[in-house]
Amino acid sequence: MLVSELLWITAAFIVATFIVLPTDPTLFLLDDNGIWRILLVVAGAIVTLHFHDLYSNLYVKSRIILLQQLCMVAGILFLLQGLISYVNPDLRVPIGVMVVGSALAIAVVFLWRILFSAYMLQVVGRDRLLLLGPARPFEDLGSYVAAHPETGSQILGYVTCDNPRGTPLSGGPVLGQPAELREIVDNTQPQHIIIPSRGEEDGLPVKDLLDLRFAGQAVEDIATAYERVAGRICLRAIKPPELIFSGEYAPRSIELAYQTVMNRALALLGLILSLPFTIIAAIFVKSTSRGPVFTRSIRVGLDGRPFVLYKFRCMRTPDSAADIWVPRTDPRMTAIGRFLRLSRGDELPQLFNVLRGDMSIIGPRPERPEFVKWLTEQIPCYRQRHTVRPGVTGWAQINRKNAAPLDALTSLEYDLYYIKNMSLSLDTFILAHTLKAIVVSRGED
Repeated sequence: MLVSELLWITAAFIVATFIVLPTDPTLFLLDDNGIWRILLVVAGAIVTLHFHDLYSNLYVKSRIILLQQLCMVAGILFLLQGLISYVNPDLRVPIGVMVVGSALAIAVVFLWRILFSAYMLQVVGRDRLLLLGPARPFEDLGSYVAAHPETGSQILGYVTCDNPRGTPLSGGPVLGQPAELREIVDNTQPQHIIIPSRGEEDGLPVKDLLDLRFAGQAVEDIATAYERVAGRICLRAIKPPELIFSGEYAPRSIELAYQTVMNRALALLGLILSLPFTIIAAIFVKSTSRGPVFTRSIRVGLDGRPFVLYKFRCMRTPDSAADIWVPRTDPRMTAIGRFLRLSRGDELPQLFNVLRGDMSIIGPRPERPEFVKWLTEQIPCYRQRHTVRPGVTGWAQINRKNAAPLDALTSLEYDLYYIKNMSLSLDTFILAHTLKAIVVSRGED
């Protein structure tokens, strides 16, 4: 989608030059830096589309909403052109080209999105899953796929002895029994056959599975499939021996090394760039309510070691300011505190924690010791999230809103996914989505 829309939007503005300009448009495009001007507009369009979540969800649920979003993108592009005209008028695209090009881009992207959503994803983008074995282990996967069509996955159905044919289950119906596997595969043409975790293979048609596997059919266990589709580790599908004997869940030393270097560099740069904002915020916090500028709270860090976390005070009383589950509408929150929470500016002092080595830019959310103690007793593997430094932002934070203690299992699954898949590309993805959340005011509560 990204590549195709780069081409569509670029083509729309190039075509606009042939429609609008009275002279030979090639003179503008080649001799007057027209191509570079247009590419600047296209870059702004792609970034704005990203901020409107149009690359997070490729399915068109409402054509009206899609058209509104595209018009908003065009409006932002005109604002950016106005700013460019003040900075460097030679980089501005002629107004006629902007008007016609934006209209063409809206039309072509609108039609392309509808076509892509209705047909292209059905042909090339659907990950067709066939669930083989007892139905219970697959309920989470079936429910997730049914609730998130934007993942591009589809549950074809269940092959199980637990229920009669046609019984509706989470995500799809029962298609038959394991003895009919070959016939069902021939009829449904799945891309992946999903089986239970290791140790639960009893009752599966092993011979048929081997024949299908060697014939090129992809076969996955439920834990691998859930991780690939949902972007998190499904602890209910993983047995403790798998965690003990697998080396995949330990953070790699090379990833930790590059992250340490990146953390210090980004924290220092962030503290320098945010210094004016920090001074202004400190003045407002101090002048609008009584109490300290910063709150200090004990959190659990790497290897379970406690550290002091710093934040701008958002509450009227210091004792309640450290409560990470206080909503923005809480009456104890100050006006400047509400703004800081909304913009996530209250977390800027955490860059000092990163510089000291207590935290990372990317990582699991830092929790208070009393919560960690309780959650460790309630949730297996919870202490494993402390094998890396906690982060200012992270994979769990961008995938879900602030989690209450009873919902900490889901956050832990995201954290374990991040620990297993730590990489520069994943960190860059998380930073990009965090920036989007800040810009469009979708920070955590």
